[in-house]
Amino acid sequence: MKRRDFLRAAGGTATAAGAAVAGAGTAAAQVDYGGWLDDVGNYDGTTVDATGQDEVTIGVGTEGNGGNFAFDPPAVQIDPGTTVVWEWTGEGGQHNVVAESGGDFESELTATAGFTFEHTFEEEGIVTYYCQPHRSLGMKAAIAVGDVGGGGEGGAGGGGGGTKELHALGVPIQAHWVGSATILGILVTLVYTFYILKYGESPNTGNTGGRE
Repeated sequence: MKRRDFLRAAGGTATAAGAAVAGAGTAAAQVDYGGWLDDVGNYDGTTVDATGQDEVTIGVGTEGNGGNFAFDPPAVQIDPGTTVVWEWTGEGGQHNVVAESGGDFESELTATAGFTFEHTFEEEGIVTYYCQPHRSLGMKAAIAVGDVGGGGEGGAGGGGGGTKELHALGVPIQAHWVGSATILGILVTLVYTFYILKYGESPNTGNTGGRE
């Protein structure tokens, strides 16, 4: 194998390995609601991306938290100027929508199926809200309006996004080992390349440079 061919192959290997490290060690940024949704049974850690829509509907009295005591979706990201429409399912008794932080709105308390309440969000930030009768059951939710500095999530008081561990975002822990092994492979390739450049090619490569 000629030295030029070897170096070309080594460079390609290093490039591909670097791409593998990037893919294994990164995850989509998540929103940190400052613990507001920690006791919400139907919240799985993800925020629904509803950006680009003029109007978004959220169910009230959907299944969750041990009955029909949930908002669906519990976390959503929208653009400033988007109107959110809450629509009652008629299940789980009387519900309402009350702002906790980041906004100022409150609906009437009702159990009527098909009842709607709407609010237009003009300012960027995190808005948290709840159902007054069922707050203790976990009937709470949040809305990320605009760029909140972490892909859509922020603290309950409207703060920016935080950093989460990969395993908390659903990335298998084995990804760390894959990244470490790939980096080790790159180092070995570079060391071997340096050796070839400094001391020449081995007689076993088929090109002895004129030596026997």
